[in-house]
Amino acid sequence: MKLVVMGATGGIGREVVRQALKDGDQVTALVRNPLDLEHPALEVVRVDVLDPAALAPAIAGHDAVISALGHRGGGPATVCADGARALVAGAGDVGLRRVLLVSASGAYVEPSDDVVTRRLVKPMLGRFLRRSFDDTREMEALVRASDLDWTLVRPPRLTNGPHTGRYRTGVDGVRRGYRVARADVADALLALIPQRGSIRRALTVAG
Repeated sequence: MKLVVMGATGGIGREVVRQALKDGDQVTALVRNPLDLEHPALEVVRVDVLDPAALAPAIAGHDAVISALGHRGGGPATVCADGARALVAGAGDVGLRRVLLVSASGAYVEPSDDVVTRRLVKPMLGRFLRRSFDDTREMEALVRASDLDWTLVRPPRLTNGPHTGRYRTGVDGVRRGYRVARADVADALLALIPQRGSIRRALTVAG
């Protein structure tokens, strides 16, 4: 498989690249800063992933795109929405269909949430992370309005735990799914690419 990874220098993105290469995929990592990884099947391309005109040629000829863009200190507050906007436009220009994007379960009240999470934890998170969650929700809205074969992956609290491959997914959230390792989110993203049942769905991934 020929795979593009946006946000390849972040925690989830690096894991996607590492695991995809281990699986034998051909990976194009789109970055703004150098990526300290080398592999015969890895191409590192420095490009502004928020610019549709620059993004389109970088993703042309690939089978799927995984966007692991997220908020980091000093970065733009609208990185997720801007990245989704560029991806939707760029993918449409080059005829690429399959896209998977990292979202956040904290931005949504899900049917599986317990009372404490629904009434206390997520409202508190919403106040502290208002700008980030606003960006996340705009990103999802942009993707949902497209005609791409999209999947949105919503992890809860992210950890730097080891890659276990033991996680749960759910369309209505994951009961008592409070945290998940970035490495397992990467595993889920890669596993979902060929799953037709995940197309045009938002899935929570949690440990």
